Amino acid sequence: MKKILLLSDTHGFIDEQILKYVKMADEVWHAGDFGAIAVADEIRKYKPLRAVYGNIDNSVIRSEFPLDNRFICEDLEVWITHIGGYPNNYDARIRQDIKEKSPMLFISGHSHILKVMFDKKLNLLHMNPGAAGKSGFHSVRTMLRFSVSGKEIKDLEIIELETRK
Repeated sequence: MKKILLLSDTHGFIDEQILKYVKMADEVWHAGDFGAIAVADEIRKYKPLRAVYGNIDNSVIRSEFPLDNRFICEDLEVWITHIGGYPNNYDARIRQDIKEKSPMLFISGHSHILKVMFDKKLNLLHMNPGAAGKSGFHSVRTMLRFSVSGKEIKDLEIIELETRK
């Protein structure tokens, strides 16, 4: 079993609130828009990091992380991308691929809106952790944490860090 911390849209910001949860995880997954390579470097001081670059990320971040990251965690097939859309409204860039090669867990960021939805048509779980950073229109900084055991996702929690002012 692996404990996962899922975050996105840090936009160059990382603090002790985020790092507290990083330290409790086995792995950290970041769904893009780091905003600064220092965010990734800080996370990697403590835990392994799986990530993708987002639309605001520079060439340094893009050289370290892919646009799409498909991998197996335990026995769970995962696909992370920054701009992916939602069930019944997937982004045009990935729409055909997700229909033909559906993962069990599809993760995207970009919207700053935390959502967890099951796609009955493709038989997959979609997660968007919202935004952990302070930049953007969102009013509450959020992340997700859960465990992966075999093909199962367990103990899913929403982490609300603070209300932005």
